[in-house]
Amino acid sequence: MNNKSGTALAPLVLIVTLFFLWGVANNLNDVLIPHLRKAFFLSDFQSSLVQSAFYLGYFFLALPAGWVIQRRGYKVTVLVGLVTFTVGAAMFYPAAELLQYGWFLAALFVIAAGLAFLETSANPLITVLGDPARAEQRLNLAQAFNPLGAITGVLVGREFILSGVEPTQAELAAMSQAQLAAFQTAEAQSVQGPYLIVAAVVLSWAVLVAITTFPAQAQAPAPDDPNRLSMRQSIAALAGRRHFMFGVVAQFFYVGAQVGVWSFMIRYAQAEVPGMGEKTAASYLTASLVCFMIGRFVGTALMSRFSPTRLMASFAAMNICLTLVAAFVGGQLGLYALAATSLFMSIMFPTIFANSLRELGPLTKTASSFLVMAIIGGAVLTAVMGVVSDASAINYAILVPTLCFVVIGWFAWCAGRLPAVTLQPIPAVAH
Repeated sequence: MNNKSGTALAPLVLIVTLFFLWGVANNLNDVLIPHLRKAFFLSDFQSSLVQSAFYLGYFFLALPAGWVIQRRGYKVTVLVGLVTFTVGAAMFYPAAELLQYGWFLAALFVIAAGLAFLETSANPLITVLGDPARAEQRLNLAQAFNPLGAITGVLVGREFILSGVEPTQAELAAMSQAQLAAFQTAEAQSVQGPYLIVAAVVLSWAVLVAITTFPAQAQAPAPDDPNRLSMRQSIAALAGRRHFMFGVVAQFFYVGAQVGVWSFMIRYAQAEVPGMGEKTAASYLTASLVCFMIGRFVGTALMSRFSPTRLMASFAAMNICLTLVAAFVGGQLGLYALAATSLFMSIMFPTIFANSLRELGPLTKTASSFLVMAIIGGAVLTAVMGVVSDASAINYAILVPTLCFVVIGWFAWCAGRLPAVTLQPIPAVAH
């Protein structure tokens, strides 16, 4: 790497790997939802609280993460995130021993709190390292490592968490209390090993970050830095940026769509294709995530020839069509359509993120916090899908992501009409 740019190979590799790590954590949830639904005999709404607890962690900790970045810099923020992530993953062990669903939700909240620190710091750091005009393309490339983590998370969950034991209601009713307790204990404790391994890996990464020398961009700002703003000043300034505020709204709906589709894909597959087992259904989720990864790399390449926002508008239109097929056609075709949405979701998060940070200068760090807070869309809209599913059927719940893609397409269309400008880099001392 070029030392004049303030970057170095080792720190860059460590930061890009964070995209992989939070991909593992995010998509283990997609396996946890059907697994805990079975283990604790939950409704669709109750099981959707897995994502609600998780994304509330992002919402409440994103601004504190931005404050830490302003005061202590990116490296310290990353370390706080990794240590918190470790604690949350380790909490799965006592949660399983206690057989308390609430403890699982608490552990997920703590994991997400750690991820809020990681995402608030890693995303804007990638956008300002390099040519401002290529910020969206660069962030898409870094985000391409996120699906690798997502696929890994689903594969780990399918092989080591999902048992394949799926008793019918009649079989459950015929069990004695001792048999029910044994079944519930076995299902709950299957999460302990995988999450303890995750905790060990994340803690090891924290040690590597701690002993690695980072460039000036990752350090705390100088006290006399003229670009340094208070949190209150930054929030007041951002409130008047209409394009940025629309970006926050679009990110809310995007994350709601992504999390909702992935969270209920196993449930959808089993409902729409009678006789499909949970492990087979999880394979469709894995295939969908492979499409997501392919879309990231292909989308990044296409951005060298086409406007990122226009490309995103086209992808949003495709997903509106696919989710309508999943909602109203259903069956095997509906499942294929739902899985294919990941191909077109692939570029949305990083493109919305980078485009929303246009020309924000010293406001970028606080703006990043708001964009990460918007991830609460995964908590709110997944719960809405659970309510719709319980009240009607799982296929009609897919109309919630349809609405989300309409909003994303609208944002992309509006962003495409803005004058072509470059993203202004933040002075190195401000990081």
